[in-house]
Amino acid sequence: MATKCGKCGPGYPTPLEAMKGPREEIVYLPCIYRNTGIEAPDYLATVDVDPKSPQYCQVIEPQEVHTKCNLGYLHTSHCLASGEVMISSLGDPKGNGKGGFVLLDGETFEVKGTWERPGGAAPMGYDFWYQPRHNVMISTEWAPPNVLKDGFNPADVEAGLYGSHLHVWDWQRHEIIQTLPLKDGLIPLEIRFLHNPAADQGFVGCALSSNIQRFFKNEGGTWSVEKVIQVPPKKVKGWMLPEMPGLITDILLSLDDRFLYFSNWLHGDLRQYDISDPQKPRLTGQIFLGGSIVKGGPVQVLQDQELQCQPEPLVVKGKRVAGGPQMIQLSLDGKRLYVTTSLYSAWDKQFYPDLIREGSVMLQIDVDTEKGGLKLNPNFLVDFGKEPLGPALAHELRYPGGDCSSDIWI
Repeated sequence: MATKCGKCGPGYPTPLEAMKGPREEIVYLPCIYRNTGIEAPDYLATVDVDPKSPQYCQVIEPQEVHTKCNLGYLHTSHCLASGEVMISSLGDPKGNGKGGFVLLDGETFEVKGTWERPGGAAPMGYDFWYQPRHNVMISTEWAPPNVLKDGFNPADVEAGLYGSHLHVWDWQRHEIIQTLPLKDGLIPLEIRFLHNPAADQGFVGCALSSNIQRFFKNEGGTWSVEKVIQVPPKKVKGWMLPEMPGLITDILLSLDDRFLYFSNWLHGDLRQYDISDPQKPRLTGQIFLGGSIVKGGPVQVLQDQELQCQPEPLVVKGKRVAGGPQMIQLSLDGKRLYVTTSLYSAWDKQFYPDLIREGSVMLQIDVDTEKGGLKLNPNFLVDFGKEPLGPALAHELRYPGGDCSSDIWI
């Protein structure tokens, strides 16, 4: 595999051509030990996902991760057409909010500087996606690292310390040209344009308000946003608040722009929506993979607008799954969805303490790409609780040659 950012992977000319690519055989996942009580370095795990392999569902190559720069809580990375790597930041090295972007050399990975103009960073940062044909990039915001790093405090929401805006950037001039306040849109995290490089719309998942908002370009060249999906909260007993949000923590789009997927980390369900009409998404699949409202747990659901009863705990290959569905990744052909269960170690410890003791897992869901629908593969489980140095928290998933949440066509 090549190591140059601009030259790695098969280089499919279009998203639809990418769907014809070969089946994935390995998946990369960063695994975390920080704030878990285990004195060990974070590492990058390589997981075998080839059913024909004798090492199927196993971690085959852990590699220690060394951080060589102190640039302040980095998050999303995308390759640029120039061959450079661009990485978003949540804050400055002291933990204050600062939504800037770091540029790395695509061959040496040496830091080249910041992408935005001096003094032009957004107040907060998290994820981003760019669409060169419309000369635009849009970024999201979680919260300053000092606010979120020790766990979730509802008082910080009341104080306005969490993000609620999208920032629209001029792609060529590297500056913010519009800031979009999100109506009922607290903590906008993951953002995705449609994969079609000519598309002028996409979706963002607002975690705390548990809704999906569609952003789009107006005829005059400005941008707007509207809510298109709302996950209703559940009235509960035995939890930190009287109402529990779904907490949408990850979203992605199939390469043909037909389906949108997202995870409700607290409620515990993974959803599939048909977005053939982006203004009117239609629910076509839903599956529960753990979560905070399972039967027999500490939380009692008092009122639920969607379910008649609390879901059963999830047991896969004899292991009861702790946590809820969090990071997701779709196969190129759209037929397999991979899921991990850890969000962020401090929040894991707060909401799912069993994750710290037992480690996270990786699951695989079979997808009906014709009629819609999701079904658990009962024979697939990667248990990061069995890692040699102790239970680890596996996070996002990436393929060596590109995938639905990192590739951008120009």
